[in-house]
Amino acid sequence: MSGEKRRENLLKILQESTNPVSGTELAEKFNVSRQIVVQDIALLRAKNHEIISTHKGYILNDEETFKRVFKVKHTTEQIPDELNLIVDLGGVIDDVFVYHKVYGVIKVDMNIKSRRDVKKYIEGIESGVSTPLMQITSEYHYHTVSADSKETLDEIQKELDESGYLVALRDYEPVDFWSRVDE
Repeated sequence: MSGEKRRENLLKILQESTNPVSGTELAEKFNVSRQIVVQDIALLRAKNHEIISTHKGYILNDEETFKRVFKVKHTTEQIPDELNLIVDLGGVIDDVFVYHKVYGVIKVDMNIKSRRDVKKYIEGIESGVSTPLMQITSEYHYHTVSADSKETLDEIQKELDESGYLVALRDYEPVDFWSRVDE
């Protein structure tokens, strides 16, 4: 099977699946290595297919979504409140990233869309295996948040601001971290 045909079939599998499909599962299905699947996903993304990577596998985001980056600051103890605020208002926390003056942007995908996901994330942090990324930048960090409308993002922004979590960008920070994000 050619690479182009394999990518067509891979995309079809993702379109028909309502749950994430693991890279290992896709590699076995097409009798290729996991690295080939990763390369295929990258090529499909380059063709503007919004494929999301989660800890459970790949999933295709085929719904119209709006995205916005929020710069926030809070304590470690306030993480559940901040994340629950966003998901309770209909947002999905796509990622967390920091802008480090030396290293630049350091980003981690999150895909948190429910209180259950927030709880799992908090359990992982509290297990002591890792610390939140925000700790390397004095608690300043950013989230790319997806929602079904700009109005939902406006409401999330308002609530983050009223809760004291929202922070203004500094002069040295890029305003548009990636071109697809609604500012």
